[in-house]
Amino acid sequence: MLYTKNLILLSIILSFCAPPLLSIISLHFLIPALRRFYKFNFPILFLLPKITYISHTISSKQTMVLETWLLKVKKTITHSFDSSRAAAAPPKKPLAIKKSSVGVVAFEIAGLMSKLLHLWESLSDKSVARLRGESICLEGVRKIVSNDDAFLIGLACAELVENLRLVAKSISRISKKCEDSSLRSFDLSFEEFANSGRDPNNWLLNSKEMESKIKKLDQFITITATLHREMDELLVLENGLKKSLQSSSSSTKDNDTSIKEKKIMELQQKILWLRQEVKYLKDKSLWCRSFDTVTSLLARSVFAILARIKLVFGVGHGFNPIVSLPRSLSASALVYPSENPNTFVSGPLTMKTPPNLVGFFESNSKILKPPPTTLGAAALALHYSNLIIVMEKMIRSPQLVGVDARDDLYSMLPNSIRFALRARLKGVGFSATDPILANEWREALQKILGWLSPLAHNMIKWQSERSFEHQNLVPKTNVVLLQTLYFANQEKTEAAITELLVGLNYIWRFEREMNAKAIFRCSNFNGGYMIGSVQDPIAS
Repeated sequence: MLYTKNLILLSIILSFCAPPLLSIISLHFLIPALRRFYKFNFPILFLLPKITYISHTISSKQTMVLETWLLKVKKTITHSFDSSRAAAAPPKKPLAIKKSSVGVVAFEIAGLMSKLLHLWESLSDKSVARLRGESICLEGVRKIVSNDDAFLIGLACAELVENLRLVAKSISRISKKCEDSSLRSFDLSFEEFANSGRDPNNWLLNSKEMESKIKKLDQFITITATLHREMDELLVLENGLKKSLQSSSSSTKDNDTSIKEKKIMELQQKILWLRQEVKYLKDKSLWCRSFDTVTSLLARSVFAILARIKLVFGVGHGFNPIVSLPRSLSASALVYPSENPNTFVSGPLTMKTPPNLVGFFESNSKILKPPPTTLGAAALALHYSNLIIVMEKMIRSPQLVGVDARDDLYSMLPNSIRFALRARLKGVGFSATDPILANEWREALQKILGWLSPLAHNMIKWQSERSFEHQNLVPKTNVVLLQTLYFANQEKTEAAITELLVGLNYIWRFEREMNAKAIFRCSNFNGGYMIGSVQDPIAS
């Protein structure tokens, strides 16, 4: 193309400056070339007659004017060729903007992925079957929480939704650093999907796609955890190298210097190898991923988990009824060792319909709000759990309980239990010498602890896993809130604790009296033996 362009320019110049014969020769080459470039809308064909005529008629005086005209023609031809090249050339790709990587935030994101993985596993068929067949069928749950299956299942569903909402809240905070506008508005999209089921961004995954995402999440979690360990080890080695360099500079003996230099070289080699390992793990882990990539993966997983919750528990889109828990409590729930200890019966449950303006998460939070008759509303669930565990240890070994320990236990009691305990101990004698009654009390206490103690231990586990120190960690147990004392009825729980105290008081006094009698008999036996052994020689 460049050769043809130069040929056209040369032919035009010759048509002005050369004799007619050369003009004819130049036009002989010029015309085919111009025809070849006719597809580029080249306007020179219309100038051809004018060029031939001017080349034979102009005079020498018009040389300057002709040169100016030739320059204009040259510029026109050059501009036409440049425009044709620009039209024929492929468009340049825009430079890709490198997105910022998550960096150290990868460890927090890995924690969120672990929580999502734990939530997905808790929604498996096996976990749901265990929830329906074991968790809600605990004896303690039936006695002091509720005996309504629908209410208990609703509590389990509400707790899962609340855990997912907290994870989504953290994802929303991370999504603000994304470049994609749809990801930045993740919180609005998630709330819209929860309320109406609409998914304008097509983030919802089916079961097969979610299983592949779960494997990807697991890989990211494992590699990021390995990166965290390697970075900690690298930091320890670098600090050790600094200390070794400082100590080697202060040493004066040649032998010590050579030994320390070898250690320093070994440390440097380890550090060099570990830095390469850290660099490799950063490339493979979440460290070098962009906020858009990570948030997209988290958002799709959250949508799939919420859809799975609604499918498993039969929750529809929109606004759901709220289960409230008013209970009719009576004194017949008290437990006595000589009577039937299994008389704890929960009261009736009622259903209330929320206003139409209440969203999915708002209605869910109302389900988790404990009624005023429960230990959760009175903020006594954790305190009563510790109290029950202390009494459990004392009941197992009452002979090891001292006076100070008994006083400490009494100081832990709230006023309501103290008043109930005083009323129960009225008319009870100070002597505890009946072994049959003591055995009855032991059996009754074991029965009460058999269903009350698991709820107390579950309350401690549930609370410790959600403390500030462990809020970024994945729960190690599958304890749900309905298996604790949080929704336990306060009156029924205090009645059971009072019975434990009365029984503990009796068997504690019985053990002390039995020990006192044994010591008295032992002392009398030893005294009589010593007297007899002294009198026999005198009599002889």
